[in-house]
Amino acid sequence: MFGNYLIGLREGLEASLVVCILIAYLVKTGRREALRPVWLGITLAVVLSFAFGAALQFGSQTLTFEAQEALGGSLSVIAVGLVTWMVFWMRRTARHLKKELHGKLDAALQMGTVALVITAFLSVGREGLETALFVWTAAQSANDGVRPLIGALLGLLTAVALGWLFYRGAVRINLAKFFTWTGGMLVVVAAGVLAYGFHDLQEADLLPGLASQAFDISAQIPADSWYGTLLKGIFNFQPDPTVLQVTVWALYLIPTLTIFFAPGRVAPNRATPAAAPSAPVAPKEPEPHDTQVAVPGARNTDVGSGGDGDSERVHDGARREGDAAGGVDG
Repeated sequence: MFGNYLIGLREGLEASLVVCILIAYLVKTGRREALRPVWLGITLAVVLSFAFGAALQFGSQTLTFEAQEALGGSLSVIAVGLVTWMVFWMRRTARHLKKELHGKLDAALQMGTVALVITAFLSVGREGLETALFVWTAAQSANDGVRPLIGALLGLLTAVALGWLFYRGAVRINLAKFFTWTGGMLVVVAAGVLAYGFHDLQEADLLPGLASQAFDISAQIPADSWYGTLLKGIFNFQPDPTVLQVTVWALYLIPTLTIFFAPGRVAPNRATPAAAPSAPVAPKEPEPHDTQVAVPGARNTDVGSGGDGDSERVHDGARREGDAAGGVDG
C-alpha cells in the first residue's frame, strides 16, 4: 500500500505542479479568459487517465490466465521504462519546468482556444497515463485486493492538497530534494515491479526458468505475515523468487540507483552563466510577458526614453577622453 501511495504522491504532485504553473501564469499575466480552456484540457486528461486504468482492470479480466500474465508482464516492463525515464527527466529539468511551460503556454495563447486545451491536456495527460499504468501494474504484482488502489488514491489526494497549498503560498519545500529522494524510492519500487513482471512472463510461458528458484525463505518470512505483507506492499518482495527475477532485479536496481544519485545529474540553472566568476553577467533576455527590461547603468529611466541625463553623460565621457588624449585644453 505504501508503494502505491508513493506512486500516487509522486506522479500526482508532478501533475499538480504543472497545473499550478499554468494557472498562476495566466492569472499573473491578466489572461483569465484562458482559464476555462485550460481547465477543460486538464479535466479531459484526468478522465482519460481514469478510463485507461478502468480499461486495464476490467479488460484484462476477460482474458485467459496465460494472456493475463503476458499482458501484465509486458505492461510492467513498459511501466518501469516510462517511470525510469520520468524520474531522470524530472531530476534533470525540474529547475526549468516553469520556464518551459510558460513558453508552451505563450505559443498556445497565440494559436487560440483549441491550442490551449491541447497544451493543458498533453501536459497533465502524460502524467495521468503514466500513473494509471504504473499503479495498475504495481497493484497486480502486489495482489493485495483493493488496498493498493486505496494507497494510490490517498497519494493522489495528498498531491492535490499540496498543489493547492503551493498555489496559495502556504507551503514551501525544496522540490529538488523532494523529487530526488522520492525518485530514488520509486526506482526501488520499480525494481520490484519489473521482477514480478518477468515472473508473469515466465508464467505465461514466454520466458523460461519458472522452476529455477534462487532461494526460498517462506518459512522465515511468511507471505501472509504482517511483515511479509509490508515488504510485499513496499518492495514487491517475494520469498521464493526465480533466478531470473533476482537477476533482473539486481541488474536494474544497482546501476539505475548508481547513475541516478551520481553527482552532476541535475542540469545547471540556465539563469546562471557558465563562464568564470569574474566574467560579466549578461543582461536578462526579455520574456514574452515582460513589459519593461532593465538597462544596466540606467538611472530610473524608462526603456527607450533617451533622457537628457544620458546625453550629458555621453558628452562628458567624450570630453574626458579628448582631454586624456591631447593633455591640453582647447
